[in-house]
Amino acid sequence: MSSANESNRRGFMKMLVASPLLAQIAAQDLYAKSAAAIGLDPQGNVYSRLGVKTVINCRGTWTYLSGSLQFPEVRAAQEEAGRHFVNMVELHRAVGRRLAELTGAESGLITSGAAGAMAAATAGCMAGSDPKMIWQLPDTTGLKHEVIMVGGRSAFDNAIRLAGAKLVLVEKPDDIANAINTNTAMIYTTDLGDKLVRADAIAKDHNVPLLLDDAAGIPPIDNIKLYAKMKLDLYTFSGGKGLRGPQCSGVLLGRKDLVEAAMRNSCPYEGSVCRPMKVGKEEIIGCLTAIETWLKVDSKKLYSEWNARVDRIAKLVETVPGVRTEIYIPDDGNRYPTLRVSWDQKGWGFSITDCVKQLRDGDPVIEVLGIDNPSLVSAVKEGVEKPNPKEIKEQNHIELISMTIQPGEEMVVGQRLRAILGSARKVKAA
Repeated sequence: MSSANESNRRGFMKMLVASPLLAQIAAQDLYAKSAAAIGLDPQGNVYSRLGVKTVINCRGTWTYLSGSLQFPEVRAAQEEAGRHFVNMVELHRAVGRRLAELTGAESGLITSGAAGAMAAATAGCMAGSDPKMIWQLPDTTGLKHEVIMVGGRSAFDNAIRLAGAKLVLVEKPDDIANAINTNTAMIYTTDLGDKLVRADAIAKDHNVPLLLDDAAGIPPIDNIKLYAKMKLDLYTFSGGKGLRGPQCSGVLLGRKDLVEAAMRNSCPYEGSVCRPMKVGKEEIIGCLTAIETWLKVDSKKLYSEWNARVDRIAKLVETVPGVRTEIYIPDDGNRYPTLRVSWDQKGWGFSITDCVKQLRDGDPVIEVLGIDNPSLVSAVKEGVEKPNPKEIKEQNHIELISMTIQPGEEMVVGQRLRAILGSARKVKAA
């Protein structure tokens, strides 16, 4: 069989596989046109009434895209929580006990995001529960005030600096020991696996608290118990990412004395440095409910549903000759079935950036993961400075994160992406 015939055969098979999806898209288009003709607006909502477009989010749980969507159980729990007044200190302590039951950690605290947990943990490690020291922050005179940042600076380290800490940058876990001195209050890391084990061992050898920031570490939900089994001093997850709790929540878990100190340096305590990082009763109950819900979820079934969504997109875009797809699950943050889509950017004269822009400028707005980060302050430089930093190569694919794609949206995304890539290929061919 000639190469041309083989190519035609593969193209026909891809169209055959995609044909049920294409028929479904045609039916949805007909319904939308019919609804518009009789004056119905299926897209009308509180945002459209303000002139704000909603987004089909294939980029993942980014804060600037409002994180994730809450579990229905979370929304219901927040609504119930909002019907009553409650003593917030009592609530924090009761939730801390419940978190201990659920996770195996000694205690826990619901915070204003993982960044709020970073700030509260830092303040707690510097001032402890001493009222005079709590009131003194962010002035750290006479206090242990240095925080060792493993891997160097990040876009989120201002949460630590806001409490008054001085950053001490190291590149890898083996550099930690030499950086520890009498002023060291805490070690901060985002490292996982063997690097985390090494950093934790050094921290324990020197009796310095270690905070693991694994903001995007759920799923898998097992991580919420894993770090307790490792007896980490402190660890945090975002409540508004994979946990699917309130966007403005996070959870800090670990040693009871350190969690208590973090709480005393936080809201509702007036005079504490983290008092402005307020988390309400609704967010506290909502985040706790998200954890309880995750621990009951059939993760295998959920991953299967997520995988099916990006698989449908892949089948649609593969009908464009020259488009390649791959579904994988990342090893670190955003651990969901993820679709990579690539093509010959140079040959087509159509880049990743071009594709991202067309998806973003369309109606509805579709966000995918490209090479840009619209929410990053342009002056930020992350990581340890190297003498001769290597150039970052141009990314050769876009990624679509399954977890934030809602049921049915994959059809819209697949058809739009298919049209954009098909048009780009035809322009080059012409």
